[in-house]
This record gives sequence, C-alpha cells and structure tokens, in this order.
Amino acid sequence: MMPRTLRSVIEARSILTNDGIALEAELATPVDFPLRAAVVLCHPHPQYGGTMRSIVISALFAGLPRAGVACLRFNFRGVEASAGTHDAGRAEQLDVRAAVDTLGVEFPDSPLLLTGWSFGADMALVTIDDRIDAWFAIAPPLRFASDFSAVANDARPKLLALAEHDEFRPPESVLAEVASWDATHAEIVPGASHFFVGRTDQVVTETERGIDRIVG
Repeated sequence: MMPRTLRSVIEARSILTNDGIALEAELATPVDFPLRAAVVLCHPHPQYGGTMRSIVISALFAGLPRAGVACLRFNFRGVEASAGTHDAGRAEQLDVRAAVDTLGVEFPDSPLLLTGWSFGADMALVTIDDRIDAWFAIAPPLRFASDFSAVANDARPKLLALAEHDEFRPPESVLAEVASWDATHAEIVPGASHFFVGRTDQVVTETERGIDRIVG
C-alpha cells in the first residue's frame, strides 16, 4: 500500500471542450507528499443521477490524493453546472478528452490514468490519447459505446474492478467480453453491488494497487 499524507488542496475548475462546452470540474492536488500520478475521474450515467459527487467518484477523489495522486473530477455536459445537454455517450467522449487535456497540461511529467465508474467507465474505455498511461474501469457495462476495440487492442494496461453482485451486468459477462483484450487485468470486489455501497474502500484499494503497478 502507498503511504498516506494528511492534506490535499481542492480547486474549482472549468474545462472547455472542443465543441465549446464549459464543464464544471474540481482538482484535488496532494500536499506534503510528492506527486506520483494524475487521474481523471468519469462519473456514472447522468440520466440516472450520476454526477462527479457520486459515491465511488467521491471516494476516489478523497482517497487518492492522500496517496500522492492528483484527481480531476468533472460533470459531463448537462449535469449540474456543466453547460450543454446529454448526448447518449457520443459528445460525452469530447468531455473526457477535455479532462485528459487539462491534466496533461497541469501535470505534463506525471503518469496520467483515466478512470471511470459505470457509464463513465465506458466513456473512459473508448478514449485513446498518447498521454494516457493506463485505464481503470469500475463496473463497466460495456454498452454505452459501440466500439471499444481501440482501447482493447492497445498495449497499455487496463484494470477492471467488477462488482460480485452487479445488477446491470454480471462480472462473468464482462470477463467473457474482455477475455481477448490486450494487457487487461480484472478484480472482482466481493459482496459488492453495482453501486459499491459499503465497498468503496475496496475500490480505492484496488485503484491504488493498480497505480502501484503502473508507476512503481
């Protein structure tokens, strides 16, 4: 496990997408500990109550900076203070790219990891960028995008954290679909539902372990 520091600094940000949409965002940066990596956090489905403050995203946003990892969370277009309207996972891919751009500029010398939960995991798994060092997908339904092949066939690491009792897609079904993906490792979180209530600490731990494997 990574050693933990006590503090992080949280700043409100606005991210501008390539199609001119301003997105609400927050950046948490570690204090009193060397920066080890930077992570983009993508939230669950906007039409089912998902925001950047959803339970798993909030747990990662709070926990990872204490382990030396900067976190950028943002609201997809049409959510809370973000401009625009929901686009069924199409224009939302521009939102993810804008977040990657922001962290790439903010921390150009740090490993950059793209993480998402549920709908956000699917959006992460269709985002290709040379600056991304790894993908972390938490309970990805693998149904909110039509083609995951670019990431699936990429040699960079992919870590999946799957819920043992996922209500939306059983882990066995996800494992079968990703069996042919390159550089892909999956862990099943025991006792967890898709929402990881009471299991968010395990998600944070699995993410930290993945970061350890990537950045050493």
